[in-house]
Amino acid sequence: MSRPIRIGVQLQPQHAPDYGLIRDAVLRAEDAGVDIVFNWDHFYPLSGDPDGEHFECWTMLGAFAEQTERIEIGALVTGGGYRNPDLLADMARTVDHISGGRLILGLGAGWFAKDYEQYGYDFGTPGSRLALLKDYLARISSRLEVLNPQPTRQIPILIGGGGERKTLRLVAEYAQIWHSFSNLDVLEHKSAVLAEHCATVGTDPDQIERSVAWPGADKAQAFVDAGVSLFTVGTSGPKYNLDGVVEAIRWRDERSPEAVLGLA
Repeated sequence: MSRPIRIGVQLQPQHAPDYGLIRDAVLRAEDAGVDIVFNWDHFYPLSGDPDGEHFECWTMLGAFAEQTERIEIGALVTGGGYRNPDLLADMARTVDHISGGRLILGLGAGWFAKDYEQYGYDFGTPGSRLALLKDYLARISSRLEVLNPQPTRQIPILIGGGGERKTLRLVAEYAQIWHSFSNLDVLEHKSAVLAEHCATVGTDPDQIERSVAWPGADKAQAFVDAGVSLFTVGTSGPKYNLDGVVEAIRWRDERSPEAVLGLA
């Protein structure tokens, strides 16, 4: 299955002492031509000063929804264990409506111990967090089916991670987008594992979009050849430098002159 190449930017909500810096970065990113603006779901910075400035994910997504007109928005990714999953489904449905159907629901098992410990959540083990993610996905899917009003579309679910036995099985069952943190060789191997899980649960692996961090213009085509169509550039405050985003958009437009949105 051939997909248009899409470029995302992850505006990491760290080290921005004023939310206006993030608002400005969203505006610049949309004007530059990105397809998706992501943030992340953490409560503390992941780099630099560990107690530096930081803003919350889902409150921000509501603001993104009102501010923007064209781009899709979402978290790369929402951490498991932070919110009641039925409430999270309702939050996603609401942001979906605010944005006019432009939300991507990114989900992951969670990994940053400080988030859990400082906010009073049970950090557990990798196994318990994956079990919780499985429970989240089932409950979110059920809740989305009964909300009134319904979402404006089937909200695309993005799952981030690469565990071959559990995470990729969840991708096969629930996701429209799979975000891998792997290098090219590992990505190709895990794509084959994902295809096996898809065969088991009866889904088409070609219907799941492959997503990775932007590897640079010199390496991106090899990832496209391996099935990747969504690349995301990460950038942090306070400056939110978009030079990498501009490079990625230029590369995309040389290969996909007509940007097509929402094909997750």
